Amino acid sequence: MADIELVRKLREETQASIADCRKALEESGGDYKKATLWLAKRGAEIAEKKADRQTSQGLVEAYVHSGKVGVLVTLACETDFVARTEEFKNLAHEIALQVSAMNPKDVSELLKQEYIRDASVTIESLIKQTIGKLGENIVVKEFSRLEL
Repeated sequence: MADIELVRKLREETQASIADCRKALEESGGDYKKATLWLAKRGAEIAEKKADRQTSQGLVEAYVHSGKVGVLVTLACETDFVARTEEFKNLAHEIALQVSAMNPKDVSELLKQEYIRDASVTIESLIKQTIGKLGENIVVKEFSRLEL
């Protein structure tokens, strides 16, 4: 596969910037799997740097499963610009699905849970990946779950 095709494939899969995809492939000697791991590590490093930033914007995601379980999740970020992105909205929805399916007792437990769509990823690492992509701190402020 040509270098540009690898960059494109990596970008489509990870949503990382083109520059980061190129850097990941350079650092991994062109090994695609190592490049994805490099990008995940970079996302976690970015998330760590942004952890102290204030999160005063965001959205409330509502999800109802079969009319029997209802979930509200408050997901916060730094700017309303990021709160309006599809990536952020998708993260809020995925977290609501997680709460609906796994019924965590609090935010701390939620963050430690394996993601229902990919058991190799925790909710905390899913959030950190999104922080790496969007460049802003993201925090689950609270959630509530109602069941009939």
